[in-house]
Amino acid sequence: MTELLGRMIRKPQGAIGIVLLVVLGAICLLGPWLAPYGPEKMDFLGRFRAPGWQNLFGADQFGRDVLSRLLSGARATVPMALAATLAGSAMGAVIGVASAYLGGKTDELIMRTNDAVMAIPGLLMALLLVSTLGNGAGNAVVAIAIAFAPGMARVTRSVALAVRNQDFVKAAVARGEGAAQIILREMLPNVMGPIVIEATIRVSFAVMLFATLSFLGLGAQPPASEWGLMVADARQYMHRAPWILIAPSAAIALSAIAFNLVGDALRDALNPRDDR
Repeated sequence: MTELLGRMIRKPQGAIGIVLLVVLGAICLLGPWLAPYGPEKMDFLGRFRAPGWQNLFGADQFGRDVLSRLLSGARATVPMALAATLAGSAMGAVIGVASAYLGGKTDELIMRTNDAVMAIPGLLMALLLVSTLGNGAGNAVVAIAIAFAPGMARVTRSVALAVRNQDFVKAAVARGEGAAQIILREMLPNVMGPIVIEATIRVSFAVMLFATLSFLGLGAQPPASEWGLMVADARQYMHRAPWILIAPSAAIALSAIAFNLVGDALRDALNPRDDR
């Protein structure tokens, strides 16, 4: 692990991504305690207060401290995106490995169905699912997970096809192990490297997708301080108080950049050609 971390921080983008990710993790864990005010504390005398010593990132249309809402809202954005990515990656990985192991007509059926689902853009798929399941952060997580699963299944299958012909899989078949045991216990652990890399990169898309659903009123609901919801509330005041819009937008962008940089650094660190 230490060696892997050293390879990741060898390049500037990896070091920057890890630093951003550590800061983001600290905010998610300690945000409510670091916030100078309560996220819902209103001060109508301070409506649209510009950034200054009293409110470092300014105040919104209700006089609420923007920095406090950002710090508290990190828990409503990043963990949800992580949960959606983990769920979608798990579903896609199992589907991809099962398809590679079963092969033949079963593989063809699974992959053609998977391709049909992948033809629908991720945002549109998530919108359709949330519209069916109903508004709410939980349903948004489920929708994003389902939208991510087909892409992960395709990536996992391409790696699992090579693993299927390895000796340890043939030995498991010779021992009489069932298909479920071979898929979950033998093949899946041996394709985790590409899955972890792909999942890390996909977290950035999940952050933006979850924020988009909240922006459209389909994800987190008021009075939550979720970042996408903050952007939606601020858009009508962007000319009067642009800091209300800039702060949560920058938080979403930096979170996406952090996961992208870490995912790229992890991919390069696990690539044997990286030493050239």
